[in-house]
Amino acid sequence: MKAIINGKIILEDVILEGFVLLYNKEIIDIVKKEELKKIDSIEEVVDARNNYISPGFIDLHIHGSAGFDIMDANFEALNNISKSIAKTGVTSFLPTTMTMSKYSIISALENIKNCMDKNLEGAKIQGVHMEGPFISKKYKGAQNEKYIIKPDYELIKPYLDILRIITFAPEEDLNYEFIESMKKHKNIRLSMGHTNATFEEALKAIERGVTYITHTFNAMTGFHHRNPGVVGAVFSKDVYCELIADTIHVHKGFFQAFIDINKKHRIILVTDSMRAGCMKCGEYELGGQRVVVDEKSARLEDGTLAGSILKLNEAVRNIRDYTDYKLNEIVNMVSLNQARAINIDDKLGSIEKGKVADLVIFDKNINILKTIVEGNAVYEVRN
Repeated sequence: MKAIINGKIILEDVILEGFVLLYNKEIIDIVKKEELKKIDSIEEVVDARNNYISPGFIDLHIHGSAGFDIMDANFEALNNISKSIAKTGVTSFLPTTMTMSKYSIISALENIKNCMDKNLEGAKIQGVHMEGPFISKKYKGAQNEKYIIKPDYELIKPYLDILRIITFAPEEDLNYEFIESMKKHKNIRLSMGHTNATFEEALKAIERGVTYITHTFNAMTGFHHRNPGVVGAVFSKDVYCELIADTIHVHKGFFQAFIDINKKHRIILVTDSMRAGCMKCGEYELGGQRVVVDEKSARLEDGTLAGSILKLNEAVRNIRDYTDYKLNEIVNMVSLNQARAINIDDKLGSIEKGKVADLVIFDKNINILKTIVEGNAVYEVRN
């Protein structure tokens, strides 16, 4: 058994001080500090040094990091992404595909399927987020228009066991046939994104089974008081909403209002990071397209935002800095909300007895000091 002492333990509703976290592969208990002396079986003591102990972060939308991309479709790419994002507090993630040829998408899905049971050196794979190719040409964003197709149930059928989120444009779904085909697959969330849907079309899609929104505000019909669009539909329904909180994709001044409107338990902070994440400025590739990266953003040559270079701990910091939400509430937006969204909250997403010991220690500035996956440290800042 291991113990973390001298830390502020972030639970769903409160932050505990003066307690010790006991764990091995799973969380064993939280006890008062003075009770530690009575326990003989402690093999390792981790001193948090008055920093925060958090549940591991979960990124449900990430294309790449550290020079690698999910669409590279090999173990090396997934493993290096896994290691890289562990440095940012991520302990679980959904590798996210994008709009490319059917061959490229199938290759990426096959690779993820084959790697799910392999031991990655950092964050664990919890399934797949398939973003495209079932999207709108008008709101394609940085996706390659050449490969956009109508929703196709047969294409995804072999991968239903690993898919957790599918981003699509509901207005491209003739007679809602795709939505109807997916209804029996309860572990897969249908997400509206890269969509030209009207307010009415978006509402119908939600009523028929869409429960998730991909990078809210970005690549969708915006809000106008006479034409509310997808964003207006999102404001009026109880759905999970991704937010890229880098202050570029969405203005920092709207963070507070957005979370207030859509409710804190439905906010999913994501990175949408591409291969330049955790890398230097320069030129990179995304879906076969040239991307220019500076200190703050990644863009196609025409200026279109091409994913992000955001780190998930930075998203936590930005929400803390630009809203009045409590730290434990914000941490839920990178852990428990995600776990609930993809139905793994029975084992992940919060610090509770019996759950997997995926943990993060970070300082007051949300700098990651230590990342623990299934009870073992996969990243640590050495003093």
